[in-house]
Amino acid sequence: MGFLQEKHGAIIVEIVDLPRATLKEAVEFRKILYQDIELGWKKIIVDLSECEFIDSTFLGTLVISLKRITGLGGELRLIGFQPPVHEMFQLTRMNNIFNTSVTREEAIKGLE
Repeated sequence: MGFLQEKHGAIIVEIVDLPRATLKEAVEFRKILYQDIELGWKKIIVDLSECEFIDSTFLGTLVISLKRITGLGGELRLIGFQPPVHEMFQLTRMNNIFNTSVTREEAIKGLE
């Protein structure tokens, strides 16, 4: 459990392999995403399919990373919402800010 990574050509997939993503995990995940961006990855997919809960700090990490990568001409997509996470994104209207896909294959195709 933790964070896993897959590479698909010019696309990197960061898998959040945790049932809960909170402050502690947000700090580590921010470092991972920033490193991806610094290494030149312009197409990042974050897979949240294992997460049953993300807190506001983890959400903030996603928002800051989205701003950072889009400022460099890149794109960050989210996939795999479990119902409680999907509901939180709707309540905070973050579903209007992030590009989302249902499956990893759909997200990869959308970024190619």
